[in-house]
Amino acid sequence: MNFKEATNPMEILDISRSLSPGTPVWPGDTPFSRDPVMSLEAGDSCNVSRITMSPHCGTHADAPLHFLEGTAGIDEVPLEAYLGPCLVLPIAPRGAPAEVPAPAIRALEGRGIERLLLRTRLPGQGEEEAFDEDFCCLGVEAARAAVDLGLRLIGLDTPSIDPFESKTLEAHKILLRGGVAILENLVLDGVEEGEWELLALPLKIREGDASPVRAVLRRA
Repeated sequence: MNFKEATNPMEILDISRSLSPGTPVWPGDTPFSRDPVMSLEAGDSCNVSRITMSPHCGTHADAPLHFLEGTAGIDEVPLEAYLGPCLVLPIAPRGAPAEVPAPAIRALEGRGIERLLLRTRLPGQGEEEAFDEDFCCLGVEAARAAVDLGLRLIGLDTPSIDPFESKTLEAHKILLRGGVAILENLVLDGVEEGEWELLALPLKIREGDASPVRAVLRRA
């Protein structure tokens, strides 16, 4: 976890995954690579590089267009969903494949929560060095509970809202049809449970199906 000191006395936690050639990606997706185009060492006037990657690499926001034809690309999503108060909540996954238990979402009713980040991995696990197919997903029932709760955004510290073997990706569709923004691949290891302010703006990629984000939490 990276900590940065702001100009005012405020704690800032970086909850984004580092992007490098070693960053795990969904099998078959485009990994991160950075290649020099210009180099001070080679006598050029500056350092310039070319980056190639999937927009789903590392910590990212899914757009409705990712799963629903004719819907908003990432450049059109309401930015308000990615900025504001949120709750970080540790969850004990259940079942096989591992899912977030829906009652844990329903138990938040009446608390006025608009953004929810779920910590499913154990403290001390850190960032994975290889893609793990046995990650905890949100699942269909918890997705329905999130929509019923009126969430504006939900985030997970794993690669996907749906299980690895899913072909229909129904949990994603339930959330996106219900107006719930999605963050995936967060790093919540060691983040204290409770209320924080989330800042996780996607890039303005025209008709993008997703975008990397630099997600941070802060509180006074």
